[in-house]
Amino acid sequence: MVNSEVALDAVFGALSDATRRAMLARLASGPATVGELGAPFGITKGAVSKHVKVLERSGLLIRDVQGRVHRCELEPEPLSQAAHWVDEVRAHWEARFDALADYLEELQAGAVPSAAKGESRD
Repeated sequence: MVNSEVALDAVFGALSDATRRAMLARLASGPATVGELGAPFGITKGAVSKHVKVLERSGLLIRDVQGRVHRCELEPEPLSQAAHWVDEVRAHWEARFDALADYLEELQAGAVPSAAKGESRD
């Protein structure tokens, strides 16, 4: 449980930055070098490298180093795990909102028992 929470924290942390999300979107269409990933952003090579390291530590990116060429590839499994977590939270809240909607409909129809309305039974 703790390992999965740490992994989710790393994934959501990596996804919290627009540049890293754009890099992942680029990798969704296929592998790219670090230079290719950084080209659209007009940032330093050092900044690109830091973004790539964050993605790599989160497990979202696999880097293959061949000499001076660093090829990067998307690793989709951590995204699947994050999506699963989001789906679980969404299902919980949808159920809660559905129950609230049902209760509000009952209130409007006058079908809520007097005890639920705050009236005493004395």
